[in-house]
Amino acid sequence: MKFRIALAIAATVALAACGSTEDASTAAEADTVEIPADEALTGVDATPVADEAATATEEADDAATTEEAAIQEAGDKAADTAAEAMDAMAEDTEN
Repeated sequence: MKFRIALAIAATVALAACGSTEDASTAAEADTVEIPADEALTGVDATPVADEAATATEEADDAATTEEAAIQEAGDKAADTAAEAMDAMAEDTEN
């Protein structure tokens, strides 16, 4: 048992020693991404305009209701399946 613990600690230390503090996240910082995007938009003077066709409609509300019903139905089926699995496991332990 002590050998396994010592081996696990040694492996952990060895893996930690192999790593470095430089990773890909430093290359993708906000300043490296936003600066080229800002430079590309320097000559643009257009202002944002509201799109009247993009307003929410009753169809979107119906779709949301339908999606909620589908999610509820899937949850109910999952609960039923879990209950059946528990019953089957209980029968197996009784035998």
